[in-house]
Amino acid sequence: MTSTIKVNKIEKSDGSTLTLGGPSTAVTLACGATQTGFGRTGTVDWCTTAKTSPFTSVSGNGYFVNTTGGAVTVTLPASPNAGDIVAFSDYASTFACNALTICRNSSKINGGCFNGSVSTEGAAITLVYVDGTRGWKQVNDATLNVSGVPTFISATGGTVTTSGDYKIHTFTGSSNFVVCTAPTPANNKVSYVVVAGGGASGQDQSGGGGAGGYREGKHSTDPYTASPLAATPCSALTIAASTTYPITIGAGGAGAPYPSTTAPGSDSVFSSITSAGGGGGGSQGPAPLKPGQAGGSGGGGAEATPGFAGGAGNTPPVSPSQGNAGGAGSNTNYGGGGGGAGEAGNTDGGGYGGDGVTSSINATPTARAGGGGSGATPNTPAGLPGGDGGGGTGAYPSASQGPITNGAANTGGGAGASTGYQAGYADGNNGGSGVVIIRYKFQ
Repeated sequence: MTSTIKVNKIEKSDGSTLTLGGPSTAVTLACGATQTGFGRTGTVDWCTTAKTSPFTSVSGNGYFVNTTGGAVTVTLPASPNAGDIVAFSDYASTFACNALTICRNSSKINGGCFNGSVSTEGAAITLVYVDGTRGWKQVNDATLNVSGVPTFISATGGTVTTSGDYKIHTFTGSSNFVVCTAPTPANNKVSYVVVAGGGASGQDQSGGGGAGGYREGKHSTDPYTASPLAATPCSALTIAASTTYPITIGAGGAGAPYPSTTAPGSDSVFSSITSAGGGGGGSQGPAPLKPGQAGGSGGGGAEATPGFAGGAGNTPPVSPSQGNAGGAGSNTNYGGGGGGAGEAGNTDGGGYGGDGVTSSINATPTARAGGGGSGATPNTPAGLPGGDGGGGTGAYPSASQGPITNGAANTGGGAGASTGYQAGYADGNNGGSGVVIIRYKFQ
């Protein structure tokens, strides 16, 4: 039988404790009834209309936040009381791309005087105000970051792809790498590849263009396979939050008509890393044009009796070396091959461009910075190949030795050279443009 007692107030008769119910008895508030003075029960009332723009939270409420259109900032309640509680949930699973920023509104967060950031995809987070010492304390998942220092890097710029837990920014033209947030070590470092523009080939019985300088740094915990030129140890670059890093992509040297000074490639730059443009190939003509030029990798020397020297690589010098020397021209059938990042010109045969190096920084093994093949005479049975990594092929155009090719775009490959006396055949060819690739852990 159910009994009903109607009173306006229940008070204790003595002592300091008022007990409702007995052992194994539940005291239930009817549906729709409210209570005061007990404090929150550790839950919130969820507002089911997703927030898409800045807002101020109210204690006792939970909010779904949609950052599909961009980052959203929420301001915590002003002058909170102990036990106040708020919660936030990633409505569209986009916090990893556009983070939720939590403005502390003069209170501490996890004991620190800084705003918070939630950048984990699909995150849901609950904060309870404890006291003036610790402020708002995270209570549901200690792996989420609301300490004011982000767990991972977030950045924009270039063409962005993803490989596992890593983002890869590829720059094929000059632009900016904009770092929005950067954590404390060891996740505030990026792996990188910086390749300069390849050198142009010489004119008439000429040397192949040298590859653009190649420089690589790899974070010690990054799992990709780096090239042999990756600087070690601890060669990754440290980056700073709220910083814009200009990216310069070096152009390939432009081919020119006979007789002209051969154009080197242009430098590529990211932060403190500069890769030098590849040296131009040596040419027939006035004596100063005959040797290959120095550069990131050197250009090949012109054919002559005796053959002229190739240009020096790794110029200006850096460690590890950014490239190799161009090959010397022969005194009979070909000029010297352009130097590559992995080997000198002529290493694989007279007039062959030096091979570049292979890195998987972009999640696919890719060769870059190969030297250009030299020009050949009609006595040479086939064109002289450029090195692996975008080096152009050299040939004698009228002898059916195959096409003469420029250095490949965005590889830093040196230009393939031509040889001949017919109008137009003696012109130099173009080096390949450079590239900058930046890779970092984002989750």
